[in-house]
Amino acid sequence: MATVVVKLGSSIVADERGEVRDDVLAAVCDEVSARHGAGDDLIVVTSGAIARGMRLMDLPMRPTAMEGLQAASAVGQGKLYRHYDELLQARGVRSAQVLLTFFDLSARTHYLNARHTLETLLRWRVVPVINENDTTTTDEISFGDNDFLAAQVAILIGADRLLLLTDTGGLYSADPRRDPEAELIGEVGELEDLERYDIGLSTSPLGSGGMRSKVVAAEMATAAGIPVTITSGVERPAVAAALAGEPGGTRFRPREGRVSSFKLWLKYAKPTHGRLLVDEGAERALRERGTSLLPVGVVEVEGDFEAGDAVEVRCDGRAVGKGIVGYSAVELRRIKGMKTDAVREVLPRATEEAVHRDYFVLE
Repeated sequence: MATVVVKLGSSIVADERGEVRDDVLAAVCDEVSARHGAGDDLIVVTSGAIARGMRLMDLPMRPTAMEGLQAASAVGQGKLYRHYDELLQARGVRSAQVLLTFFDLSARTHYLNARHTLETLLRWRVVPVINENDTTTTDEISFGDNDFLAAQVAILIGADRLLLLTDTGGLYSADPRRDPEAELIGEVGELEDLERYDIGLSTSPLGSGGMRSKVVAAEMATAAGIPVTITSGVERPAVAAALAGEPGGTRFRPREGRVSSFKLWLKYAKPTHGRLLVDEGAERALRERGTSLLPVGVVEVEGDFEAGDAVEVRCDGRAVGKGIVGYSAVELRRIKGMKTDAVREVLPRATEEAVHRDYFVLE
């Protein structure tokens, strides 16, 4: 049995007027319920609340201001979930609405709480239907049409597969709507192979993602050992094949040298609050020997942060990595460039590391 996260983009959930595409959702729920009946655990991540709210309020275009996005989501979210609940219930499957914010995935305690809740729902044989809680988020609504959220959820619960359903057959060498010679990319082994392709941003008036955000989501999930498939959500055979783990669309192979879920959370979900500039010796030690960053290697401290916040580490303009700092910005400015003995004279209870190697991830 497999645990599968399936994400539906705005273009799958709603048409250009913001009306729910009941026929598409019904077909997807048919296939979800079939896999659920076969014993798989399913999690649905859905976009479309803002699009639905836009239609209900007769808004001519997607709002750009935060309060407009939040209000549209507030209007649309409950109505959107009701569609899923009714469709799944009619097929004998229980569902639960789960709303997450960026903070839920960036604060470690909340991250673990979310994991425990989802694990309990799956144990109860309930299908979670997840969306971003747009109405309370304080950051810009930027999960990337929920592709980022879907990848984080897949990593969170250790999914066996992540499916990103879109309105095209997969990832193409160029935009197939503009280039008739665009070819479907059947499999991606190394993400560097995609650099020669024209992977555009969203052109949908309703959504906020696009193919590029799906590639970033694939990068995240495959680093955790989770295969990812991008395929059509409007063609039922494609949905059925992807849910069953069969070939189709564009498949991203899981990468070797699996990265821990903690480090993926740190790299992609925990926001940075400052920057440490380090010397070349510290950079080599971090890159080549995997050591911790000591205060002696820090040459400059930028920003205002507290111990436990995430900071970016750079050297001569190059991004080195990201880590959880052991000192506040005020403390680090006092001890930067100092060896350990000198640090302890200034801060008697100080830890040795500015950033411990266990809490650091390379770019």
